Amino acid sequence: MHHNPITVNNLSYAYPDGTEALREISFSIAATERVALIGANGSGKSTLQLHLNGILLPQAGEIIVGELQVKLENLQAIRNFVGLVFQNPDDQLFMPTVGEDVAFGPKNLGLRGLELRSRVVNAMMAVGLDVDIYSSRSTEALSGGEKKRIAIAGVLAMQPQILVFDEPSAQLDPRSRRQLIQLLQSLPLTQLIATHDLDLALELCPRTIVLSQGKVVYDGSTTAVMGNAEFLLDHALEVPLSYSRPYCLIADAPIQLN
Repeated sequence: MHHNPITVNNLSYAYPDGTEALREISFSIAATERVALIGANGSGKSTLQLHLNGILLPQAGEIIVGELQVKLENLQAIRNFVGLVFQNPDDQLFMPTVGEDVAFGPKNLGLRGLELRSRVVNAMMAVGLDVDIYSSRSTEALSGGEKKRIAIAGVLAMQPQILVFDEPSAQLDPRSRRQLIQLLQSLPLTQLIATHDLDLALELCPRTIVLSQGKVVYDGSTTAVMGNAEFLLDHALEVPLSYSRPYCLIADAPIQLN
């Protein structure tokens, strides 16, 4: 495990139409840290996430993942190090059965036999799914919560050190959402969680990074930023439901970055 799995230095990125999606972003995330990434639509969250395993490459600045710079010649190693879990699990589940889907990544690394079986079993156990019950099930015959778990299992089978989640609680019912929170709390991996579910961020992540118009405008205590209604409103966000209840204490206001 590396001391600093993610370091981002002055990262900037503009799309072909000239839209500046990221503007001189800098931060670092330490091993096993769970960090929320929040911001309004268009703030740059998805663009940032796609840089972390090289789907997009930096136009300016740099990203260090583990000890590797994100650049073309390092992409295979980086994609083994960083697991990206998309918002919609249907974007990740494409094999006929659950077992085949979870095995897909390590099988493409050349694993076979008992080693491959061990990867699949351990990954499915980590997300709380019985291998004997689920392995032969069709990936299309799953609930939303089950699909999320299988998508995460497929990433875990690659044995990453960093997990990057895009809206992990989207489209989940309350019970599945609670199970997901418990799952993410149990995973001893570095996690960056992009979400509009600010209550989930408050429960899971001691630290929050706020993006606004492609810039980091806050990086610090989650409880502090979630309690500052004026700051959140300024950046097209709202106080989480748990903080809007009358009996909740409002945390100290965060310091806005220049």
